[in-house]
Amino acid sequence: MQCVIGSGPAGAACAKGILARGANVLMLDAGLELEPERARLVRQLAGAKPSAWPPGDLATLKHGLTANAKGISLKLLFGSDFPYRDTKEQIPWQGGSIGLCPSLALGGLSNTWGAAMLPHRDSDIADWPVNNADLAKHYRAVTEFTGLAAQRDDLEEFFPLHCDNPVPLQPSRQAELLLRNLSRHRDHLREQGWCFGRSRLAVRASACVYCGLCMYGCPYGCIYNSADTVREMSNGENFQYQRDVIVTSLRESGGKVFIEGCNRQTRAPLSFKADRAYLAAGVIPTAQIILRSQSAYDQTLKLLDSQYFLFPLVLAHRTPGVRTEELYTMCQLFIELCNSRISRKTVHLQIYTYSDLIGQAVRKTFGPLARPFEGLARRLEERLFIVQGYLHSDESSSIEMTLKRNGAKDCLHLKALPNPETRRTVHRVLREMLQQMRRLGGVVLPPMLQFTEPGRGFHCGGSIPMRRQPKRFESDCLGRPHGWSRIHAVDATVLPSIPPTTVSFSTMANAHRIGWESAGL
Repeated sequence: MQCVIGSGPAGAACAKGILARGANVLMLDAGLELEPERARLVRQLAGAKPSAWPPGDLATLKHGLTANAKGISLKLLFGSDFPYRDTKEQIPWQGGSIGLCPSLALGGLSNTWGAAMLPHRDSDIADWPVNNADLAKHYRAVTEFTGLAAQRDDLEEFFPLHCDNPVPLQPSRQAELLLRNLSRHRDHLREQGWCFGRSRLAVRASACVYCGLCMYGCPYGCIYNSADTVREMSNGENFQYQRDVIVTSLRESGGKVFIEGCNRQTRAPLSFKADRAYLAAGVIPTAQIILRSQSAYDQTLKLLDSQYFLFPLVLAHRTPGVRTEELYTMCQLFIELCNSRISRKTVHLQIYTYSDLIGQAVRKTFGPLARPFEGLARRLEERLFIVQGYLHSDESSSIEMTLKRNGAKDCLHLKALPNPETRRTVHRVLREMLQQMRRLGGVVLPPMLQFTEPGRGFHCGGSIPMRRQPKRFESDCLGRPHGWSRIHAVDATVLPSIPPTTVSFSTMANAHRIGWESAGL
């Protein structure tokens, strides 16, 4: 029996790789889910067309998610915070000025992710002991169960699709306008290191009804959630899922792995035995389990981050009617900056067009003048884009993680470690955007640049990095921490660095690779 700990994207992908070898999988998971009453409302919406949705039900499922000039608050699913609930009680951790939060939910953070799917350039993962060629078939295996909404375009030159028949989403009219602006100047922008195209999302495009609810949750289940993969695997003979399990420690003995934990609700002790164990609990819980299992108290690990920042882009031409347009509200376009004058690594930009959250942020910016200046606010919404940026971990802040005793218990302490290079790189990005404003057809607004705290983009990992010759608190190419032979970390914990492009796709491909290769040993 192979035991996978965690049901997020890495756990689901790892389990898929193991099952493809014909081995048996037991998945242990805390397994929190959406509250029954909210789930009932979601089912009601899914059974009707958006035009028939009761306004009161819709308001309930949107409640709690707000936006302002600094972006959105912690992203919820259908108005619920269940993806983040109970973590400080069940897996004690604390950290000021840290934007990252673990999850005990079935599906982990895929309940609230942005579903962006882009692999990495070879130059951005030069320090990894595995490369894109090693991961290629595993990227493809991942897209087979996540789906991929994508368009064949210039991005393929550096970022293969790993999917034979992608189905594109219909872009918003604002996105089409910006893409036309960029395409008119394609040759010049390429000379400046720009590569751009339509976003790639783990979305079933053929089922999308363009209701604009993406940021709150999709009632029709179009956005990939690894909980769906877990449920699908549960229909097979070789897979078992056990919820309400909090894993606390692991040990190897006699060619077996012994797993200790407790019941999430009753706190009653639990134990399991497996041939191999795969840690896919998320970067905070996985580090905590490894440190506790090795009694490595007061030992500091360094969690790497891909710095997340955002700024507005205002086009010269407006797109009337954005408030009533039928559209999806996830990322619409990708821009990759591959220019050594800006950064030694790629800079990844995700472009968002209108959503009601952007409208909400505009109205809050106007404050008490929002009502008298309603016409001005509307015209601004028709020109406004939000740009989310990510840097390579080499140019980003990081997070110290230290497991400390707290009486009979312990707690993982997190501390932000600023990187002075971060702001310099981001300001070079904005200067480049200003220099290209004629080709963008608009202008960015540097005074409204927002830097987020480390971890806020949820693109973190690398605390037990893979190495060809691992030392203590490093892992081998199969994610096995130094000193262990049957325990594998498979989430972003083992990535040697965090590239700027989307982290989940490569984490899933690597987890699938580890599951596939180790199950065949």
